[in-house]
Amino acid sequence: MDFELPDELKMIQSTVRDFVNEQLKPLERSILGRAADLSDATMYLPREKERELMGMARDLGLWGVNIPEELGGVGLDTLGNCLVEEELAQTIVPFSFGDVTPLLFDCNEAQRGKYLSPVLERQKYAYLALTEPGKEGFENMKMRAEKANGHYYLSGEKVSLSRAGEDYFAVVFAKLIPGRSERTPGEEPREGVTCFLIDKDTPGFVANGGREKTGWEAQVREPILLAFDHCQVSEENILGREGEAFCLGKKWLPARRVVRGARCIGAAQRVLEESTVQAQTWTSFGQFISGRPSIQAALADIASSIHAARLMVYEVAWKADQGQSIQREAAMVKLFATQMIHSVADNASHIFNAPAYVGGLPMERFCRNAIATSVTDSALQLQRDIIARDILKGMKV
Repeated sequence: MDFELPDELKMIQSTVRDFVNEQLKPLERSILGRAADLSDATMYLPREKERELMGMARDLGLWGVNIPEELGGVGLDTLGNCLVEEELAQTIVPFSFGDVTPLLFDCNEAQRGKYLSPVLERQKYAYLALTEPGKEGFENMKMRAEKANGHYYLSGEKVSLSRAGEDYFAVVFAKLIPGRSERTPGEEPREGVTCFLIDKDTPGFVANGGREKTGWEAQVREPILLAFDHCQVSEENILGREGEAFCLGKKWLPARRVVRGARCIGAAQRVLEESTVQAQTWTSFGQFISGRPSIQAALADIASSIHAARLMVYEVAWKADQGQSIQREAAMVKLFATQMIHSVADNASHIFNAPAYVGGLPMERFCRNAIATSVTDSALQLQRDIIARDILKGMKV
């Protein structure tokens, strides 16, 4: 059994680590804010700085590392992507190497040039519109797409947490209802969830919200409300096949769950480093708190959790690259890593002797991000269901 990373991946890991330490971490103060009241804190980097960093990433051959080669990316394997994301997650600076939702990987040839490539090049922004106002899952979806006279007419509301941009399109899930002209006499309307790509200037489509906040408000991303009122689109706007929206990205979804686990590991690693510095430099009653058994226990628990999660992520990523099925293992990774980052944040708050949300520190943004970006309870339950179904089928635990 070999636990050594290949030399090629070690080189990529080292390159990304240098990029994060030299280019991204020095920008953290501009994100956190320099004013005493943190009124100048921001959620994102200025567009000009982002473009500069994009150019650097291209020069290093890192842009589009998680995009398949046939779609214009580097096509790095799953383990390689995990190493990249683990390093990127060790800074609060919101920057990726051209990450694109895998739903767009199912674009046809014409859609790739109109939607996928512009998103990769940051010329357009994709507003991922899966959920609806006040709802978490897809149960009782109210968004409708009525098919009539060769077109589709969308009506309803969606919510997106994507970053707002000047040029954008929406990736919308809607229940398909064949219109009267599409049904045979006496046929009841059938429903199937279909995904549509809706351009921003399409009549009947309006997007509101998503402003880039500053100050304390920068801690929480403002959702974008997408409203559709009898919005007419054609068949060429369908992503994938009619009625098969939930099959989109299915090929890449397990690997993306593993990569998400790697992000949790990276964030937890930075929290461990910050907590260690705090323990070694903060005094109480004239003594460094690092000598306290409870502080040492918290550090040990954080380190142990990270180590366990890293071993799990690397093993499952390796299996994926060997062509093995990782459906159950990927669900385990997502479940365990999400629980791990919450536990790490709790232990860090003990080391800092307060909730780790003290304004102006990287710890604050890391812990807030851990809570804000964590999946919902229903999504975690889905991972448990996937694991349990495999166990109950008689597969080895």
